[in-house]
Amino acid sequence: MPRQFTPSIRSEIFELRPDYCALSIVAEGVQNAARHRASDEIIETVRAAKPWPAWGDAHLDAWRAAYRGFGAKPQRTPSSAEALARRIQGDGQLPTINAVVDLYNALSARFAVPIGGENVAAYVGDPLLKRATGHETFDTVKDGSPCLEIVPAGEIVWADEHGVTCRRWNWRQGLRTRIDATTTRMWFVLERLEPMPMPALLEAGRLLIATLLKLSPGAAIASTIIDRANVTPRADETRCDRCVSASGGRST
Repeated sequence: MPRQFTPSIRSEIFELRPDYCALSIVAEGVQNAARHRASDEIIETVRAAKPWPAWGDAHLDAWRAAYRGFGAKPQRTPSSAEALARRIQGDGQLPTINAVVDLYNALSARFAVPIGGENVAAYVGDPLLKRATGHETFDTVKDGSPCLEIVPAGEIVWADEHGVTCRRWNWRQGLRTRIDATTTRMWFVLERLEPMPMPALLEAGRLLIATLLKLSPGAAIASTIIDRANVTPRADETRCDRCVSASGGRST
């Protein structure tokens, strides 16, 4: 891959949630589209069957507790996974953006896990999960117009050297790093708390990788597990047309 892209997590995050674990996936050479049959198949299955894991409600409860732990109000600003779950369990619909974004949203709803997707080319430096200092900016839309917000100190955010890329851990993504139809280098992060089983996290990642490779058979994909024991991430699998595992070197 052209430039090494290494997400990292500050130890203060594990002080708040020792059970936090992220599966990071970087994909190079993806050809996105408005729609694709491979992603449509997963999306339609989720819409029709509305599958829900036995531990799904408890996992969303864990994220609500995590939000309250840094002062957020999850009833007003729920995690991305909860927002999608409400939609799919309600009217059975999911937002339609493009093939890749629709795919990871469907998997998020299927596995009750927050999944973010980012444009690597838009990053200044590498992503970092941390507490905001109170000086970072976040680009968003207010009253239909782009604007910059100052993120309150103490809020859990993903950020790069330019500013915040996702507020309240996994609540809202900024405009700058969104995946669009022209994006070819992509970063995905799947975020787990107890009681989501590790095999379920890895299966969600495997399905994401496998489907990305159907969209783009020549893509190169690397996956990384970051948890309390591995605050500095270790990259495991790199590849290509044969690599569809997101196991991070762990057996499922």
